Amino acid sequence: MTAAASWAELNQRHLAAELARTRRMLEAHAGQARPEEEPAEPEAPDGFAPALDRVAEAFGLSGFERRVLLLCAGVELDAAFAAACRALDAGGRGLPTFGMALAALPDAHWSALSPSAPLRYWRLVEPAAGDSLAAGPLRIDERVLHYLAGTGGLDERLAGLVEPVPAADEMPPSHHALADRIAQAWATPGAAPPLVLLCGPERWGKRAVAAAACGSLGLRLHCMRAADVPAGPAERETMARLWEREGVLAAGALLVEVDDADGPEAQRAATAFVERLRSPVLVASREPLRAGLRPWLRLDVEKPGPAEQRALWREALGPAGAALNGRLEPLVAQFHLGAREIRLAGTDALSLGGDPGELLWEACRRQARPRLDDLAQRIDGDGAWDDLVLPEPQARTLREVVAHVRHRAQVYEEWGFARKGARGLGISALFAGPSGTGKTLAAEVVANSLELDLYRIDLSQVVSKYIGETEKNLRRVFDAAEEGGAVLLFDEADALFGKRSEVKDSHDRYANIEVSYLLQRMESYRGLAVLTTNLKSSIDQAFLRRIRFVVAFPFPDAAQRADIWRRAFPAGTPTDGLDAGKLARLNVAGGNIRNIALGAAFLAADAGTPVRMEHLLSAARGEMAKLEKPVSAAEVAGWV
Repeated sequence: MTAAASWAELNQRHLAAELARTRRMLEAHAGQARPEEEPAEPEAPDGFAPALDRVAEAFGLSGFERRVLLLCAGVELDAAFAAACRALDAGGRGLPTFGMALAALPDAHWSALSPSAPLRYWRLVEPAAGDSLAAGPLRIDERVLHYLAGTGGLDERLAGLVEPVPAADEMPPSHHALADRIAQAWATPGAAPPLVLLCGPERWGKRAVAAAACGSLGLRLHCMRAADVPAGPAERETMARLWEREGVLAAGALLVEVDDADGPEAQRAATAFVERLRSPVLVASREPLRAGLRPWLRLDVEKPGPAEQRALWREALGPAGAALNGRLEPLVAQFHLGAREIRLAGTDALSLGGDPGELLWEACRRQARPRLDDLAQRIDGDGAWDDLVLPEPQARTLREVVAHVRHRAQVYEEWGFARKGARGLGISALFAGPSGTGKTLAAEVVANSLELDLYRIDLSQVVSKYIGETEKNLRRVFDAAEEGGAVLLFDEADALFGKRSEVKDSHDRYANIEVSYLLQRMESYRGLAVLTTNLKSSIDQAFLRRIRFVVAFPFPDAAQRADIWRRAFPAGTPTDGLDAGKLARLNVAGGNIRNIALGAAFLAADAGTPVRMEHLLSAARGEMAKLEKPVSAAEVAGWV
């Protein structure tokens, strides 16, 4: 017989004896006492604590209150109780009442059923609505009944709001140290546990720290979203009592997670809720919440450092990690993953059965994508250096951008530049030039060269008319991008990063704060941020000084246009008689050339012929009409 089964059996025997004793009290009061032996107490090992004794001690029940609880439980668990109650109930309903308990049970006191007394305050029993307090039926709470019977389970009123948090498989030493601090703060004898505030962007790391602290103290951790905390004080108080009761019954602790998307009302409700609780409770949020009267212990949960990441990778890869021969360094330098993401990426790479060194990079990219996919548009393309037609100085600058990103860990960490200060370590580039000159294609080529994802930031989703919301949106983008060091593309950036205005009212002041916040985040961003603009002159000069690279994309001359035309059609496209020199006389940018080439391909496909000059002429006229520009005879002379 296992220890768990032994406790369950002993608990059942103990409860049956207590119920039989209470029923005999009812029968004796009704003059129906039958000659039967006093139920014997079950033999139990030292330290055995039945569920009834735990409830009585935890909630401070008097002897009479304990018997009232047994009276209500007996009707649910013992059929003989109904007959005993029916004999004392004038209505013959066979249900327990408070008046019955006052008359039949010893050490009775009227205060047992006051709203502030344990039975009703902790919702252990509930009087029926509509009847008088003494004559109305009493009913035991279902969760309490199951607990007395020795069965587990969460209160059904909480089941949809809280979820259990399992212990993490592994944690870095820095997170173990934080868990130890929480455990020490909560283990202080005679002191109420301080409320713990876990700050930082690492959601799963905060969960792991909280679970480890609770596990060391024998507590079961559950979490709930701040958005699910009731806004009304009465409903919030009811939930607080339900959870505190659950914490006692299940030896539980609660983690309340505040999301960036939660508004001020949800944050205020969550703060009021956790301040009300006296059981172990933690709050996880990106930024610190405003504390109230209760003592708070604030801890910052950071992503694992480089050494910790290498150790986590070796743990995740097991024997396969020994064959990587230093190939972990590029992963640690590029991807800023937490313990959970490292474990998942390792499992993903190993499951594919190939060389882990070749598969890990893509596995890391997949782990870093989900958060950014919700915030920005991922651009998938196969743009390569051969697709770019740029003057040599601009092409050389783009290759320098790649070199800075690729070797930043070596220069910053190994060579010590990061120890000189974090300011200015972010890598940013401004691509300026007319529309269609290849700015987005260049960003795509840089990202592909680095084997990184490229995300276009939708400024209409970032800029908000509400004060503070733009900074919050930017923070979410940068925090999500940090994990994979993705290349961020702020298209038409002058809409957000234009000249700071003279402060004339509060809106101007907050607009300038948004620009300053962006400057700060770009200077500390681990990846590459690319800004594009059609009007370089509209960018604030103070902003330009903090951008590491500025690449001017000129309007292509005739020779460059001819190169673009030669590369406009994929190798699989059938062509016939195309003359790049004649096509280059059309004075359009590379983006328009690609549109014309694509339009001509569809015309040729519809005609069932290769792409010819007449198809390009027709497509060019359509493209120029879209631009509201006439096609001169000189530009298309000799095309057909």
